[in-house]
This record gives sequence, C-alpha cells and structure tokens, in this order.
Amino acid sequence: MQITTKSLASLTALLLLAGTASAQDDKIIIGGAMCLTGVQAPLDTPGMKGAEVAVKYLNDNGGLLGKQVEFINVDGKSDPVTVGNAAVELIDKGADLIMAPCDFDFGSPASREAQEAGIVGISACASDPLYSSWSLGDKQFTLSMWNTTMGATAADFAFKEKGWKTAYVVTDQFIAYTKSLSKYFVDQFKANGGEILLEDTYTNGDNNFSAQLARLQALGKKPDVIFLSSYGQDIGVIIRALREVGYDAPVLGGDAYDDPGMHAALGESLGNNVFFVTHTFMTPDAHPDMQKFLDLYQQMHGAAPDTAFVATGWDTVMLMAEAVKAAGSTEGGAVAKALEDGKFKLLTGDLDYGTTEEGHVPNKAAVMVELKGGKPTFLGWRTPERLPAP
Repeated sequence: MQITTKSLASLTALLLLAGTASAQDDKIIIGGAMCLTGVQAPLDTPGMKGAEVAVKYLNDNGGLLGKQVEFINVDGKSDPVTVGNAAVELIDKGADLIMAPCDFDFGSPASREAQEAGIVGISACASDPLYSSWSLGDKQFTLSMWNTTMGATAADFAFKEKGWKTAYVVTDQFIAYTKSLSKYFVDQFKANGGEILLEDTYTNGDNNFSAQLARLQALGKKPDVIFLSSYGQDIGVIIRALREVGYDAPVLGGDAYDDPGMHAALGESLGNNVFFVTHTFMTPDAHPDMQKFLDLYQQMHGAAPDTAFVATGWDTVMLMAEAVKAAGSTEGGAVAKALEDGKFKLLTGDLDYGTTEEGHVPNKAAVMVELKGGKPTFLGWRTPERLPAP
C-alpha cells in the first residue's frame, strides 16, 4: 500500500487524538470558568482557591473513581460572553464537570454550555432563583441558597430578632441578584408585619448617593433599618455616604457584603452596625469540619481564608465528588440524579436539592454575620420558617 503525505498526516492526527483521549480517561477534569478579574473576582477568586484545596485533598486520598482529579480554570473576566467562551474551551479540553461563576448573569453562560454538552454544571454561589433547572436545564445546579432564603433570613433577623419595624430599601439595578434579593426581603418583611418606608434604586458604578439621600431625608423620619442590596465596592461607598450625613441606622444586606476588601475600606470607624447573610463562617465554631479545611487551606495557600466564598469552592468540588461516586461515573444524567437524590453535609450547611420540576431548589440554612470595627463576627445559623415564592 502506498502511503501518501495526506494519509500520513491523517494517521498522525488520529494517533494524537487517541493519545489525548487515553490521557483524559486516566483523570477526571473539572473545568472552571471562574472570574479572576473584574467586579466578580472578589467572589470567584476565593472560590477557586477553595476548589484547589478540595482537588488536592481528593488526589491525596486516592482521587475519584480510581482517577486523579484535575481542575482547569479559564478566567471569565467578569464578562458573560467570555464566561461562555471559557466553558466551550474547557469542554473542548475534556471537562467532565463545569464549575460556574457566583452569579446568574455571569455564571449562566457556562451552565448553558454545560447543558448543551450534556454534563453537570454547578455555580459556586449564584443565589438568584433564575439559577435553576427551570431556566438552565436538568443538569444544572447552584451550591448557594436561593435569594428566597437569603432575603427571608435578613427580614426575619430584622423584624423578629431585632424588632426593627420600618425599613428603607435600596436596590442596585446592576444584576438579577441585587434586584431579586431586595424583592424577597421586602416580601418577607411585609409578611412579618414590617413597613417599607421607601423602595429606592441605585446604579452600580455611580459612586454618587446624593439623590437617594435627599429622598431618604424627605421621608421625615429615620427608618429602623436600611436594607441595601448592592455589589462590589459600591456597598462601602453607599454605607460611607449614609454615615457621613448622620444615618446611623443598622445596614443589612446579602452575601456580597462578605468581602474583606469592603470591610477594610469601611475601616474601624465606619464598619459598625452592619449585618449580612452569607454561606458559612471561617472559624471552627461554624462547622465541626471547618478546622480541617482551615488547616488544609493554610498549608496550600500560606494564609487563613477571610471570606466564606473560599468554602463555596471547596463545597462545590466535594459535592461534585460525592455525586460522581454515587453515580459511579461522570455521565451527566447519572450525576444529576445523584445530586437530586442525595443529602449532603457541607461547610456551607446541609444541602438537599429539589427535583428538576422543583427547579433544583437548594434547601439550605444561612449564616448571619455582624461587622464590628470593620471585622466580621459570627452570629450563627438561621433557617426561615417561611419562604417567599420564587
């Protein structure tokens, strides 16, 4: 048989593909489209660091299904299009599972690509109920509680625990997360018997809160609590503006407050009487397994974690591992069923997913934190008795 240059090239390509497939068969690849730059980085970067600790832990303890686990991240750059392209690149590289960014707007493009490829995608901490099987498909999940839980926890804490009866609500129009978090807070606060004095809006990046302050001052009375649903460093900008004109009412918000950069910006003088709902707390009293994680994280990264988002990364990988073990494979349908059927004990709380028809609702508890002198203080776990409908 005569071997032409063309047939030799084809044979070489086939051999290379076979070698790549063989190499991939020896490992399980988790592809991350986590955003390491841009506005999403304060949430995603800690999550990726936590994921790296989990992958090392799995590999040091025999891997998964007898294979080593590899975590590959392609920076989503806080841009939805880039996140989607990153997911495509990861799937082309043989990713068996996808870890998506901590937000519906930024993370959903990665989960849509995972769904298209027939594999499971899990957002490390997207909390808008849009992050569901209803909108993303039967193989897509989020590790986080939904904003129904986050908003209800904040409202119950305000009204039932603190006795705050009136609220001024500011909603950053930035993304779905900031808008729905306020919605569910308002729903629950009103259901509890509270009064919303004013629902106001803000546009992320304005760095000017003067118009909102004028409307707040025009109310004629000070609210018992200010619920501020914003994102990134704008949270600190708004709190500073409130404090500088004499509004010392407690400020309450969601997990976007769990940002050491924002805490440092407020500092010892302004970082007080601020409360937020988040996923866990990075001290041993928050969870019986927390000390083990803290030690592993310190060994790998050379510093202690300073935000709960590191635990969301660890939990996402460990959740994937538990589901893959239960399924006996990385096949998307089998892993999704294992996630639906299982009950998981995680650093971010016990997790029990709803069915595909129920949106894969993540049934979880939440943690309340208070900022004192610019330092977070653990107030404990909370589980609302009632949740607003998503």
